[in-house]
Amino acid sequence: MSEQSTSEQSTDMPVVVQGEPADSYPDMAPEAARGRVLRVTEVGEDILHRRCRDVGAEMFGTEELSRLIDDMFLTMYVAEGVGLAGNQVDVDLRVFVYDCPDDDGVRHVGHVVNPVLDERAPDTPLVVENEGCLSVPGPHAELPRAETATVRGFDMDGRPVVLTGSGYFARCLQHETDHTLGRLYIDRLAARPRKKVLKQMNEMRNDVFARREANAAKLAEG
Repeated sequence: MSEQSTSEQSTDMPVVVQGEPADSYPDMAPEAARGRVLRVTEVGEDILHRRCRDVGAEMFGTEELSRLIDDMFLTMYVAEGVGLAGNQVDVDLRVFVYDCPDDDGVRHVGHVVNPVLDERAPDTPLVVENEGCLSVPGPHAELPRAETATVRGFDMDGRPVVLTGSGYFARCLQHETDHTLGRLYIDRLAARPRKKVLKQMNEMRNDVFARREANAAKLAEG
């Protein structure tokens, strides 16, 4: 999920890492320092439009999965996102990373493997807010999402993870879980606004790519 232009990340924010409060935390998750910048897939590529494979038990605790999560964190930061799923870096696995604030000023950081979103309770309100996607580079569109959300899954070592979020973080959890099921946020839009978003993307994507390249170069300089 792309960062909202109005959201501001601050090191003074309370931080929750993998669902647990942390006393302090750096600007970027430590995983990013070990990562490589990968290409972000774009709407229309097949891998974004089909359900990803579950991560099998044999992959938990492996260097392969750890390296993927490292790469995803760094790629997410370079692309100016708050969440990124495996198929967005052309990897057919159900995993996502996130570094996202909620509406109460709490920063949430971590990853989820094989996420499952709890069904929305009938009394959970829907909130209409702007939403964007790193694989739809540039535009945002208004989309209703549940005000609160709970995702269940595992960490890279196979330990159970349960994340409950509200506001913007709840939107992120829903958005990224959708990705692992082969669904983009624009798939939830009516035909006319979807067409508008794709038109805006074509107009904005070159500027977005140039900014990502500049971000990657800046990080490489240290």
